[in-house]
Amino acid sequence: MTRHTVAPKGQGGRGAFHRIADAVRAAAPGDVVVIAPGTWTEAVVLDRAVVLTAEHGRGSVVLAAPPGERPALTVDGPDCAVHGVTVWGADDGAPAIAVSPGAGLVLEDCAVEGGRIQARGPEDEESGTTALILRRCRLERARLAGLHMAGAVRARVEDTSVTGVDGTGVVLSGTARLEAARLRLDRTTGSGVRLRGSARLRLADSVLTGTGRAGLLLEEAAEATAGELRIESPGAAGVHVTGTARADLTDCRIRGASASGVVVQDNGVLNAQGCAVADAGANGLLLTGAAQARLADCRIDRSAFSAVHLSGTATGRLTDCLVRDGAEHGVHAAGEARLELADCGIRNVAMTGVAVAEQAVASVTGCRIDDVATGIGVGSASESRVENTTVTGTKEIGVQVATGGVAVLTGIRVTGAGAAGVVVDKGAEATVSGGSVEDCGGSGVVVWTGARPTVADLRVERPAKNGVFLAEGAGGTFTSLDVSGSGFPALHVGAGADPVFRHCRIRDCADALGTDGGAAPVLDDCTVDGAPLTYGEPAPAPAAPAPGAPAGPPGGTRPESTADDDREEPEETLDDLLGELNALVGLDRVKHDVGSLVKLMQTVRRREEAGLPAPPLSRHLIFAGNPGTGKTTVARLYGRLLKALGLLREGHLVEVDRTALVGEYVGHTGPKTTAAFNRALGGVLFIDEAYSLAPVGAGNDFGTEAVATLVKLMEDHRDDVVVIAAGYPGDMDRFISSNPGLSSRFGRTLLFEDYAADELVSIVEYQAAEHQYELTPAARAELTRLFELLPRGEGFGNGRSARQMFQEMTERQAQRVAELDDPTADELMALESQDLPQPAVRG
Repeated sequence: MTRHTVAPKGQGGRGAFHRIADAVRAAAPGDVVVIAPGTWTEAVVLDRAVVLTAEHGRGSVVLAAPPGERPALTVDGPDCAVHGVTVWGADDGAPAIAVSPGAGLVLEDCAVEGGRIQARGPEDEESGTTALILRRCRLERARLAGLHMAGAVRARVEDTSVTGVDGTGVVLSGTARLEAARLRLDRTTGSGVRLRGSARLRLADSVLTGTGRAGLLLEEAAEATAGELRIESPGAAGVHVTGTARADLTDCRIRGASASGVVVQDNGVLNAQGCAVADAGANGLLLTGAAQARLADCRIDRSAFSAVHLSGTATGRLTDCLVRDGAEHGVHAAGEARLELADCGIRNVAMTGVAVAEQAVASVTGCRIDDVATGIGVGSASESRVENTTVTGTKEIGVQVATGGVAVLTGIRVTGAGAAGVVVDKGAEATVSGGSVEDCGGSGVVVWTGARPTVADLRVERPAKNGVFLAEGAGGTFTSLDVSGSGFPALHVGAGADPVFRHCRIRDCADALGTDGGAAPVLDDCTVDGAPLTYGEPAPAPAAPAPGAPAGPPGGTRPESTADDDREEPEETLDDLLGELNALVGLDRVKHDVGSLVKLMQTVRRREEAGLPAPPLSRHLIFAGNPGTGKTTVARLYGRLLKALGLLREGHLVEVDRTALVGEYVGHTGPKTTAAFNRALGGVLFIDEAYSLAPVGAGNDFGTEAVATLVKLMEDHRDDVVVIAAGYPGDMDRFISSNPGLSSRFGRTLLFEDYAADELVSIVEYQAAEHQYELTPAARAELTRLFELLPRGEGFGNGRSARQMFQEMTERQAQRVAELDDPTADELMALESQDLPQPAVRG
């Protein structure tokens, strides 16, 4: 490698060149041309592997194109490099640096002003590629484009800025490929980055600000992958995907778009994970044509139009996403679009949380919709489904199936609606199964003229008006409906309406049934405060119990089933459940504590039924104990006990741990915790290893957000859920002290002690009996000794260790019996001393 010096006349010593071009012509491939400080006005062509470097570093050398000539630097050869040089173009609209097809250029610590960098590649990759690398460079004051790559160009850009472009910042077309990291692009009159043809872009840790049009524009068959990209104040969409282009975004932020935050149209595809769109001037996400989008763990805040809008035949799938503070709908599907929402939250939007119109189809599962005008509105004749979703605090209707709409609602919960809870309009079709409507400002369910919904297993509690209102000529079937605390008659049947009510229960309502002239309701096995409800005559009062007969619960009970009417499973009794608890091996202290709680809750229930104030009572519990001590089993029984007491409506158990509650990104934890909590409504939320939500030295750990969300939800739903936090005894104190709201809500700790050796043997014997094995007396004695010797260290699993012991014994017994020619049934069942895994417990 030879070093060539370029210096003004009279400087540089003997052999120095006075023009850069002369030094380049004299250089051989691999030589270095060192340029003295100053401005050099000439057009330089690099046609071989030569390195140009500024002698005194960045900014000390300016290479300026002569007036009327362009570009200042032309690269025709491979493996060329320029270090520390500022390049001035002669025309802002022309290339200041041009890289020819098949050539290669590395720019480091350079600036390009008054023109663009243009790299052209061969038409196809078989003819070769053009290579371009920019490191720590600055491009500014260009027209049309700041950096333009066309054809088979392979480029990498690092720590580079593009600013003040009267046009597009970066353009890729044809088969160009660009990998960019820490790109800073600012003040373009056109789009920030534009891809056409089959261009490919990989963008990381970059910022696009103040673009005149879209921040990132993908056209035709282009593809882009972006991570940790921030787009600020674009003049159009933040990201715009058209044609068959595809964008994959991770942890990206788009704020202040003049139009929609993200637009996907035609056959474009978008995948977004952990992204946020805020303050869009139109929609947060707009899908048109046959576009497809998948969003996971994304946030869309403060949209001027509907936060998410789908039309045409677009498909949108949103999971664990959060929509907040929108000026119109939260999510709006029209045309023939297909919408899927799972575990999403929609909050504080001015119109409908989820609106489905025209022929669109929606599937909404495990979502929470708060503080909107109408929670869910379905007006499409294509069947939409809503499952296990909660709608709270709507200003108007909770869920509306509008004229022509078809919807299946399963396990929905509507609370605090300003008007009706569920409305089925004229000409609509609705199936409602399970769920509840609570504390609405109007009627619980409204059925307008001509509508005939199918409603089953729905609870309507404390509606300000009717539990169910059927307008003139309405109908439908209502099965196992439970209405309590209505301000107007529980059931209102308009003129000519002919609904069928089966197995319905009415309690504590202003009146049971109101009818207009010509109403024709059918009442089958319905009760009001325990007495049969009939139409046409007042319902009789509950009969007094005969002397010596057990008194029924206040309010009466449903009549006993007959042989021809045996459709319901028998309710679990309190005595049966307590017997099941007492049958568990060991846990004497836990059994005593649970029994005491049951007695306390019975007393509370009786005081409430007698109209007396109930003493303060927290049903939430801490289960402190080592693994395998029966915490989950007792938690499941506790829920069933509370259901038997009438303190929980379902009594089911939802078991979660940190992974089910805590997200991986900012904004993910709240919706994830809420979704898990909603699944437990009516039952028990069991948080295993709860202390992991408050790790030692947590700092900004997302577990603290999960705890704060749980505290609020426990307050909002204090009568409809029980939370049990479980974990090691020494760690649960840290969990309780991690949030001031926890200590007031978890008032009692149940200690699950380790099993003694004889109790572990009993567990093994229970497992054996379940699988038709028997321990010989000698095996039982030896097993007891082994459990007494078994180390109780970190790996000890209590009941789990006992079950593992049983499994090992059966495996060893199988090996032993296999050696017998014709084993008897007794030999096949017997577990003997030699079947014990002795080596596993030595030490």
